[in-house]
Amino acid sequence: MARGCLQGVKYLMFAFNLLFWLGGCGVLGVGIWLAATQGNFATLSSSFPSLSAANLLIVTGTFVMAIGFVGCIGALKENKCLLLTFFLLLLLVFLLEATIAVLFFAYTDKIDRYAQQDLKKGLHLYGTQGNVGLTNAWSIIQTDFRCCGVSNYTDWFEVYNATRVPDSCCLEFSDSCGLHAPGTWWKAVSAVHPLGSGDGTGKAWLTPLSHSPAMRR
Repeated sequence: MARGCLQGVKYLMFAFNLLFWLGGCGVLGVGIWLAATQGNFATLSSSFPSLSAANLLIVTGTFVMAIGFVGCIGALKENKCLLLTFFLLLLLVFLLEATIAVLFFAYTDKIDRYAQQDLKKGLHLYGTQGNVGLTNAWSIIQTDFRCCGVSNYTDWFEVYNATRVPDSCCLEFSDSCGLHAPGTWWKAVSAVHPLGSGDGTGKAWLTPLSHSPAMRR
């Protein structure tokens, strides 16, 4: 009876880790697909150009696959060393997540300020030579999420030194529409704004886009 229970636990653990491994394969596959087909869609950060969605998915997928593989083999072979390694890796992941969460809540304001500064710094690279990825990323974000700039459309005024925005900020896209009046641009809080609208509350991201002034137009 006890032997049967142990066998059941063994195969249950194997099945769980197999699903875990397959999930990692899926994440890795999506990352490779993004890197191969969406190579120009890069990061919005000017300080960390390698921090793209594709690279993050590839690293995450590889790590998950490694954990799942160790768990599968450890469960199937009943290898104590591999099982210990598997549980240590899971513990490491948990500790890393807990540490990141604590640091995030402890330094929310500093993270918000730094992220805003970094994103606004990236705006100045928009449309410049050698920054096709960043330019495409901002254009896609603003078009798909119907927003403009980091906090709002006035962020672009510093970039152009004029009252204008990229055409991807327009309510109705047309050539040179970014030169028109502000009433023709999206006014919603940017989807990439770190922690809010910059008003100090950090709560604006909770407001659905459908409730924003721009979406009601």
